[in-house]
Amino acid sequence: MLQRRLATAFLQTGRRIAASAPRTTATPILHLPCQFTSSPATANYIFSSRRFYATNGEAKPESAPASPTAEAEAGEELSEVEKKVQELEASLAAKDKDITDLKDKYLRQVADFRNLQETTKREIQNSKDYAIQKFARDLLESVDNLERALANVPEDQRTQEQENETDRALISLYDGVRMTQQVLEHTLKQHGLEKIDPLGEKFDPHRHEATFEVTQPNKEPGTVFFVQQTGFTLNNRVLRAAKVGVVKEE
Repeated sequence: MLQRRLATAFLQTGRRIAASAPRTTATPILHLPCQFTSSPATANYIFSSRRFYATNGEAKPESAPASPTAEAEAGEELSEVEKKVQELEASLAAKDKDITDLKDKYLRQVADFRNLQETTKREIQNSKDYAIQKFARDLLESVDNLERALANVPEDQRTQEQENETDRALISLYDGVRMTQQVLEHTLKQHGLEKIDPLGEKFDPHRHEATFEVTQPNKEPGTVFFVQQTGFTLNNRVLRAAKVGVVKEE
């Protein structure tokens, strides 16, 4: 009777402990197997208990050793991943090269466009500056004729002291032609057309055209001593070189 009472008390105590414990996903299980042996003196009993706890909500099963087939499949998957990574790296390198090439082409196109802008701007300005070039060249013959007309009047007949009626008429004509020449040259100068009269200057092959050379003892060689025909420039560009005589070196 005593043994049964002790066993019943232990079982009830274990159940109360199990009921009062906090519940988790895996509830602790209390096993209370009991063995009882009786002897004349005392009541011997064996009480054993085991409690299992779950980690992270569930008990982890032990992993089984991997088979050779699984290892081979894992190796194949790894090699495929490495192959894809290499392909992606190669594709990325090709894209970087394409970006570099496109950037270089873009910079070249921008430079070409800016050069085209500068060239077009210069050509437009040249067209404005030299639009009257042909017209101005055609006028040079008229300017030359006025100079020839003035040069053909003797200098002693250009004064106002002439008593002859004809000479006074010639003086009036000379003054009229000279004034016409001055107005024409002033008008041409306003449009960028200027005269080149290099008498006494050093010979410049870019602005002068030497028609003959003569030795002059009192003048420096290479100096212009005679102007056969005056030259003209249009906006600092030589429209017609001056035809001159140059001092020859002895």
